[in-house]
Amino acid sequence: MVFRGRSQTAATTASEPARDRDSLVDELAAALVGADAVSPADLAIARGADPHTEAELVSLLFKTERRGANRASIMSTWATLHGLEVIDLRQVAPDESTVALIDERTCRNLKCLPLRQENGAVHVVLSDPSRKHRAAVTTHFTTPVTFSVALEQEISSTLDRMYRADAEIDALSKAFEASDSTQALLAAAQQTDDDDAPVVQIANRIIAQGLRDRASDVHVEPMNDHIRVRFRIDGNMVDTFTLPLSAHAALVSRYKILGGMNIVERRRPQDGQFSMTVDGRDMDVRVSSLATVFGEKVVMRLLDKSRAALELRQLGMPVATYEEWARLIHAPFGMVICAGPTGAGKTTTLYATLRAINSGGKNVMTIEDPVEYVFPGINQIQTNEQAGLTFAQGLKAILRQDPDVILVGEVRDADTARIAVQSALTGHLVLSSLHGTDSVAALHRMLDMGIESFLIASSVVAVIGQRLLRRICDACKEPYEPGPEEMAVWHREGRNPKSQFWRGAGCTFCAGTGFRDRIGVYELLRVTPELRRLIVGWATQEELRRLAVSQGMRTLVEEALTLVENDVTTIAEVVRTLYAA
Repeated sequence: MVFRGRSQTAATTASEPARDRDSLVDELAAALVGADAVSPADLAIARGADPHTEAELVSLLFKTERRGANRASIMSTWATLHGLEVIDLRQVAPDESTVALIDERTCRNLKCLPLRQENGAVHVVLSDPSRKHRAAVTTHFTTPVTFSVALEQEISSTLDRMYRADAEIDALSKAFEASDSTQALLAAAQQTDDDDAPVVQIANRIIAQGLRDRASDVHVEPMNDHIRVRFRIDGNMVDTFTLPLSAHAALVSRYKILGGMNIVERRRPQDGQFSMTVDGRDMDVRVSSLATVFGEKVVMRLLDKSRAALELRQLGMPVATYEEWARLIHAPFGMVICAGPTGAGKTTTLYATLRAINSGGKNVMTIEDPVEYVFPGINQIQTNEQAGLTFAQGLKAILRQDPDVILVGEVRDADTARIAVQSALTGHLVLSSLHGTDSVAALHRMLDMGIESFLIASSVVAVIGQRLLRRICDACKEPYEPGPEEMAVWHREGRNPKSQFWRGAGCTFCAGTGFRDRIGVYELLRVTPELRRLIVGWATQEELRRLAVSQGMRTLVEEALTLVENDVTTIAEVVRTLYAA
């Protein structure tokens, strides 16, 4: 890739006239509004926080996440102000020898990445093009430095690929193979202050690489002759690496100690939790252990606390669905259900909904297991079965706390469902998630729990069914010709002819999968008077679905194939995820 724009060397940087911090912020603010990169309203909100530097202003605009705050446009305007060019790191392969010129920690702290050497200068890409930041980067090189700009997320992702946390795991695992003392390994695992012990380093590196690979879960699984470590990335299980079986006891003990679990008990399932910091990001780790035929398996849910919960408009709902859902969740009372299988994004949708309706004039309370994200101004309760605080008991207690809005993390049993329904009927707005294949199935799930049909018809306002589909990776997107089976699905659903289909070829940016990140697919079922009559009459799922579709509900399959039309995902991904629905 050709780097254009005015090169910024150390000499040029040093010769720039000094300007006070306020004038620099004012100049950037004026440029952003002039280029339509942000709206005046968004800028006013950011300026209200009194940013002292350009970077602080940009960070505030990114956090605003309003319609007018487009990250790419903001970075382009900021870079142009300093005579630099924005580059797409997804299209650039860094030179490994150049990257090695400075260490990983420095790159992460300065949010920069050396790309290549040309004409006697090192070309560095950074996320903050300000004069002060460029000067700080320049001090780490002995040769002239030229600069370009990229989004911080792209720099971080590229660093994760260049510096893998599991790079030395093979060497560390040899310590287990060489050791003939299981007790010595277990003792090392129990040392809380020995960061150099191989078991401690391996345990930490597994979690660190999981976070860098955007894994939601880490699976440490004993097999008959080795340990298999797998990550769940974008909903798919990915084999990451293997470890010698001799490491199993020490590794499991290490995770159980971190999670505050009993390392002696190896037969009963256990749960734990701990916190750690990886690459400057705070994260919570939920640990679960379960005995299998080959030994204890450990699964860890990774919760990145630095990743802000999404707003309702960021979920990817179609405009009509978003507007209808936004209206329904402001009902003064009733029950609103989010339905889908495990890992469908129900909690994310509920949290985004909660943020949309939270205001100072309402008492909002939640009962969850676990509390994944903490929100200011909301009273969140963590269940604790050992203390007798179940969903049902917690919900009963919440009703004595004068609530306006109640979020029940999950309706798991008949008692919880009955109390939630009664809460909705007595003047509260109840939000909840429910395991089910789609929105109509969720209603029948409540009937199966033993809740009377007339109570369901009277209390439930709406049900939104959802799934998560993987997005085609933008870095390796390519046209392709779908196979006959894929086209059969396309025509069977009555879709319009499409001249060009797209898929991901697979690249380092998406770990060779052809997909990166996911998007929600939603079907919104409004409980109308006609539907209520069918529910009271114990109508079948097919009868309920037929009426809902006739009243305007778009099914999950319809919405998913619309994403294929818009080149967001593939037919194969739709079939894999939800075609049976």
